[in-house]
Amino acid sequence: MNSKFLTWLILTALGLSSYGVSAQDWRTADRTSMGVAALPENEPEALVQIYAARAFKWRGYFAVHTWVAIKEKNAAAYTTYHVTNFGLRRTGSTVVKQEDIPDRRWFGADADLLYELKGLIAERAIPQIQAAVQSYPYQDFYRAWPGPNSNTFVSHIIRQSPALRFELPPHAIGKDWIGDGDLVGVSETGTGVQFSLLGVLGLTMGLGEGIEFNVLGLSLGIDFLRPALKLPLVGRVGMRDAEPPFGRDEPMDESQSIAL
Repeated sequence: MNSKFLTWLILTALGLSSYGVSAQDWRTADRTSMGVAALPENEPEALVQIYAARAFKWRGYFAVHTWVAIKEKNAAAYTTYHVTNFGLRRTGSTVVKQEDIPDRRWFGADADLLYELKGLIAERAIPQIQAAVQSYPYQDFYRAWPGPNSNTFVSHIIRQSPALRFELPPHAIGKDWIGDGDLVGVSETGTGVQFSLLGVLGLTMGLGEGIEFNVLGLSLGIDFLRPALKLPLVGRVGMRDAEPPFGRDEPMDESQSIAL
């Protein structure tokens, strides 16, 4: 059987063949808005958003790239935070902070809004996020697999920001890198425990996460709170993710958050 046809057949079975990421040229790839985020002039309230999109080129068959966008109350623009290898080459830091459209397609791949906070809870979360960005320990080092990478960065922000009660999707490879030599840590939602061997082998158990196994950076698990399978390459299959009934901070008004 022709190898290209076999590859196409496997990707089609996984629902990935339509992404077309491997043929993209970054200079001409689509970077337009998805039309999901509210325009700043139309939304005075503070906003925090977490997005994911298939990673660039062939990496998109295996993983997503994630980033965070914030808009302070009455601000005229969003600020986005990414970690990229090209940022390290250009500026000497992996962290890219800029005023930007928050819901841009990631070099041709559609951006998916995973999580949003609005209003008072977003105002509380923003300084936590800003401090977490500053404390990210790998601003001079990037490695696509098994980390630290863009998903390690966003996972760090989640873990260091009590107002964010959320977990990244299973195909956010790099999210399980919890530090050099750190074998045990608190799970992303703060409701469980995580065991990880340099992001290559691990186990996460928590009320917000369910049970998730990590083998060679690929995650497989079950979410019991919001019933769903967590599959490598594909992501979450079942109910959309949602906040656990409690988190690492004081209870908040459910009307102020949207877990998508």
